[in-house]
Formats: sequence, C-alpha cells, structure tokens
Amino acid sequence: MLLCVAVLGVGVISACGGGSTDEPGGVDISSGSRHLNLVAYAVPKPGFDVIIPAFRQTEPGHDIGFSQSYGASGDQSRKVARRVPADVVNFSVEPDITRLVKEGVVDENWKKQAPNNSTPFGSVVALVVREGNPKNIKTWDDLLKPGVEVVTPNPGSSGSAKWNLLAPYASKSRGGVDNKAGLNYVAELVRDHIRVQPKSGREATTAFEQGQGDVLISYENEAIMLKRNNAVAAENSKVDYVIPEETFKIENPVAVVNTSDDVAGAQAFVKFLFTDEAQRLWAREGFRPVTQTIIDETAGLFPGDIEKLWTIKELGKVLGEGTAADNDGKDLTGWKAVDTKLFGQKGAITKIYANGGKQ
Repeated sequence: MLLCVAVLGVGVISACGGGSTDEPGGVDISSGSRHLNLVAYAVPKPGFDVIIPAFRQTEPGHDIGFSQSYGASGDQSRKVARRVPADVVNFSVEPDITRLVKEGVVDENWKKQAPNNSTPFGSVVALVVREGNPKNIKTWDDLLKPGVEVVTPNPGSSGSAKWNLLAPYASKSRGGVDNKAGLNYVAELVRDHIRVQPKSGREATTAFEQGQGDVLISYENEAIMLKRNNAVAAENSKVDYVIPEETFKIENPVAVVNTSDDVAGAQAFVKFLFTDEAQRLWAREGFRPVTQTIIDETAGLFPGDIEKLWTIKELGKVLGEGTAADNDGKDLTGWKAVDTKLFGQKGAITKIYANGGKQ
C-alpha cells in the first residue's frame, strides 16, 4: 500500500521551512550591533517568539539581533553541516547535533556546556484527535482500530517522527525487552493506518488542521497549541488531545555552533534559556520546563495521568546490550543505541518504512 506525502501550500512551506522571521508577533528582533542566527526544528517557534524578545530585554541580550530558521530537524541539521550560517542550534533529537560534532561545527562536550545535558525544555508524546474524540482514541491500541487514519511525520527527515514512534514501540516492547512486539506494532501502524507523512512535526500539524487523518501523533505542546486555537478554528479543525498512560519523554537539545562569529553572545542566549524567566515562558507556550522549581510551579498547565514515562536513557540501555564487540568494547547507550537499532540506515524501523510497512 502506497504511503503519500502531504503536499502543503507554498505559504505553509515557507512558514515551516528554512525561512527567517524578524518580527514575530510584530516585535522587531533583528536590530542590534551584534547578530545571532538561530537554526531550529519547526515546532519550538512559538516558544522562541517570546523567548527572544525577553532575552533582548536583558543586559547580555539588549544589543543582539536575531534571524530564525525553522524546518524539519534532520534537514536543518544537514544544512548547518553544510555550513549554512548558524550560531545556535535547537533540534528535535540528539543525533542531529551529533552530526554537527562529526562535522566539527559543534564541540564534542556540548552537553556539558549548559544544564540538563543542554536541554532547556521538552515535551511528551500526545495523541491529537478531532473535537469530541469521535473515534474514542485513548490508548496506543486504539490507533490500530479498523478505519483509523494516523498522521505523523516521516522519520527520515523529522525528529518528532522518531519520538512519535518510540512511544508506542517502548510501550509494546516493554522498553525494548520484547523488540519483536514493538516492531510488529510499528509495522501495522505504518502499513495500515499512516496515510500522510509530512516532513516535519509542524507540517504534520498543518496537515491535520487541514482535515487529514483522525489522529495526529505529536508533541504535547503542539496539542496544547491546537486546543487553544479551538475558539477561532473552523469546526472541522477543532481538536481534543489525549496523553496515553504510557508515553515517551521528549528531550530537545540546544548547542552553540563553534564557527559562530559571536560565541559569547550565543553562549549568553543559551544560558538565558535555563533562567526562571525563560522556563516560565516555555511552560506558558506549552513546553515542559526542566528546572524543578518551575516544573512544580507550572504543573497545572500539563494535565494527564502518566503511569509510565519512557526515556531514551532507559531504552538505549536495553537496545544497546550486546553491542560492545562492534563498538570498542563498550555497549552503545542512549540515542546511539536507539538510532543504530531502529532508525539508522540499517535500523528496523527504517526498513519498515522503506518496505511500506513490511518487516
């Protein structure tokens, strides 16, 4: 069965892709004697649109102008690897920064250059449904009901797609212990239920808003944004969302590009992302903060009863077992293990997509 790629309008592509925005919400962010280029995946734009003006109100940021570029995480990473101008990068998944380490444009110790392994915010995987939840979607099993059409990006270009698939994979495989069960679920989902594969998480959201699919697998922050838009949305674009009892912790890292013309300015901006002020702004825009005091303070903004929140660290430990012989005597861990097993060129989920849902 053929899987189609969403064809979005030119205006949508330019908004979600690699273009820059100098006046988010009518606020000029480009002026200043210094300048930083932020290259990021598509989803956090609403957060940065309030974070950047706030940073420019501080002493370290008062004379720094910004250009922003947003798009699918993998595509953005490859652009920076080709030396597209960048000072700060924020990607959906760690491997997209690892690519830049290998290319020599991000320092090897980037995770130690900022708190929380240089991850200033995150999210969890959510299920966005039509208002009233007409298909009664509550669990991962419900996505496999006959006739349910699912929208999620292609993991070949999108980091969010990886998170989206890891959530049910981890649930069904018990954290990688039963790899076959996890892959069987993903194969059935891809083969029988995914009809649209946009390039990025934001393009997937747009496709769902345009009426495609019954369920959108997405970041919780995207779900929150869509829910907030119900008041002005067309009837067929209004949504609800569900946080499954078992889901996945999304961690979206940031790094300073070492070829920057203003490394000090880039470092100051990254440092600001972890301040209490910025953490509150992330939370207000639907992104989960990472500072414990702000996590506690804003807990009411994130409803849902999560019984098990799987993590890359947990999954990588299991999937990396027995890989030492091929990796200098040490088992792979974290994203290296997960990418190798599931999403790399020879990864099991990569093969599933290449074969149209067949293993």
